[in-house]
Parts: sequence; C-alpha cells; structure tokens
Amino acid sequence: MPKLAPLKGNMLIAQSGGPTAVINQTLVGAVLEARKHPEIQKVYGAMHGIQGILDEVFLDLGKETPANLERVANTPSSALGSVRKKPTAEDCAAIFEVLRKHNIRYFFYIGGNDSAETTHIIHEHARKAKYDFRCFHLCKTIDNDLRQNDHTPGFGSAAKFVASAFMGDNQDNRALGGVKINIIMGRHAGFLTAASALARVYPDDGPHLIYLPERPFSMDGFCADVKAVMEKTGRCVIAVSEGICDESGTPIIAAHSKEVDSHGNLQLSGNGALGDLLADELKARTGIKRVRADTFGYLQRSFPGLVSETDAKEARKVGEHGVRYAVKDFENGSIAIQRKKTKSYAVSFERVPLKSVAKETRHMPASYINKAGNDVTKAFIDYVKPIVGTLPAMGRLKGA
Repeated sequence: MPKLAPLKGNMLIAQSGGPTAVINQTLVGAVLEARKHPEIQKVYGAMHGIQGILDEVFLDLGKETPANLERVANTPSSALGSVRKKPTAEDCAAIFEVLRKHNIRYFFYIGGNDSAETTHIIHEHARKAKYDFRCFHLCKTIDNDLRQNDHTPGFGSAAKFVASAFMGDNQDNRALGGVKINIIMGRHAGFLTAASALARVYPDDGPHLIYLPERPFSMDGFCADVKAVMEKTGRCVIAVSEGICDESGTPIIAAHSKEVDSHGNLQLSGNGALGDLLADELKARTGIKRVRADTFGYLQRSFPGLVSETDAKEARKVGEHGVRYAVKDFENGSIAIQRKKTKSYAVSFERVPLKSVAKETRHMPASYINKAGNDVTKAFIDYVKPIVGTLPAMGRLKGA
C-alpha cells in the first residue's frame, strides 16, 4: 500500500470485546503518542465501543493529565467500557454521520478478531462513502487466537493468572487428593488452557492432563486418562478449554447452552455447566468419589497483581505503533506482534491488512500438542515462558 500524505483532524479511540489486564496500556499508549503529532488535533474516547459512537457518548481525552493516564494504564479492564456489537449497514451509515460531525479522521478500535471484523466493516464503508480517514485495529485478546500475531496483548497476563492459579490448586489437590477439573477460557484456541502447564515445578505436579479445542474430545478417553493418572499418582488435576468439541466439531457444552452473541458465537463462559458435566460423568463412569470442578470464568481477564511485565510493555507499544502508522504511512490496518527469529526473545510491531485478521481465528500449532491430545510439548513451554514471565517459587518439605 502506498504511503499517504499527513491528514489533519480529530482522533477517536474505543475498546471492544472482553476486557483484559493490559487493554488500558494500549489505550494510553495511543493517546500519549497522539499528543506528539500536530496532525491530530483532538483526542476523543467513545464509551462502550461503537455503541458509544452511535450514541455520541465521547470523553475528551485531551483533558486527562499524563499522571492520571498512567494510573489508568496500570488499571485492568476497559477504561472506556466495552461492547459486543456487530454493526449493520444502517449502523455504519449512522457512524459516519457522527464521524463527519466531529471531524474524526483517525479511528482506533482495540479488540479481538470480532473487533477486527468491525473495524474492517467500518473501513470498507468509509471507502464507499469516500470519507478520508485512517482506520486501525489494535490487537487484544486473552485467547491469543488472532491471525498474523505471534501472541496478543492480554494473553500473557491471563496466562500468568492461569499458571499461578494451577500452582495453588495443585498444592490443594496434593494435600487432599481426588480429582480437580478447572475450566479455562478458549473458544477455538487452547493457548490459555495450555499455559496451565507452567504450573509444573516438580515431576508429579499438575495439571496432569490438558484438553484443548484443537483435538476432538472423547468422554470415554477422558475417563480412561483420569483413571490412569489416579492409579499412578493417587490424584489428578485437569485443565480443560471451555471450547472442547466432539469428533463432529460440536462443543461438548452445546446441549447445555444455547445463548449466542451478536456475532453468532455460542456463549461458553459465565456458568459452571461444563465443569459439572465432566465431574458428573467422571464419577458415574469411574466410581471416583472426590471430584471437584471450578470454572475460572471472567477472573482470568482482569485480575490485578498478576500482570505480565512483557504483556504490559507490548500492549503499550501496540497503541503507540498504531498511531505512528496511521499518521505517517497508512490508511488502515491491524497492528500485530510478531516474534523475531533471534536467540533471545524479541518482537516487532507490524501493520498487517485488516482483512487478514478480521473474523477468522488461529489455533495452537500441532507441534505444541502431544500425540495423545491430552498435554502440551516442550515447544509450547519454550514459546509461552517469555510472554508470561516470572512465576511464584514453590517448595516442598523433604520427604513429604
């Protein structure tokens, strides 16, 4: 795409989809970077994503002090509020009336693949309307399932929460025995559930079994796996992605949940149905008496105190680079984090086409999943460690 001449006007930024622990780093990175460029005259934030544009509920972010912005950057969840809304053609027409009214020439939407799709829809409508502005998607999702990205802001911190939670849960299970099942977010990609493997410090530590959406789930195989672990260790800690499916691709939870969002996605989070189902089936089929299940749910997304330093730093850079690309070079795009092929961990922040990120998701590479489909490989551990960073140190009494 050819480079464009600078465009003067106002900037609008919004947040969409599930909140994360570092999404405000991206917001603040973009806002502070915008202040460095005279082409951007005013900076507004739309409350609750595109719904806030339609309702014209804007904040003047130019009035925020740098000190308060930094406090917001270190605060989890979406400071501007969020939304799950796919715009209709009528919505797009209304959005552009609002954009014109406020002379918005730079638009940034922070979110996941559904948000990238929304950004793409808005950009295509802008082209048809011959409205001159820059339209960028800023990557975010704890699921880590955006194409073109090595990993996404929000994933590292959520993965740190998951690994830390399993560290504690493993100790609990070691003390009392039995089977513990934990359900982790992940509709189509198992990255977050796989991160539970970082909890292992000693050879007999859990999770002992890990089930991901990338492999068909068999209830018979599941029960057999658990029985084998119980016979070997006397206990079993299990990590399960909420999006596990059977051989036909039907989510295991589908019979217990029919609610869908505006993008047509089956609602998987918000209840303990899958954990209860697996626990009940396990007790009925194996005779194991002590089986417990928890659903981590929304706790994974915005938990303070367990933020990955790498995640926070990279989330800030995504916002900064989005503004730089928009002001100097490009009409549209999505900012992607790509890992450099170097011995030590390093990344770059690249502009990729909106349509290459929109809607479709990516999955865990086959090389990250063991042959049996119930664990991860060393390749995954090597991939995820630098993104998550330092975890709590665990110890044991000698002979215990």
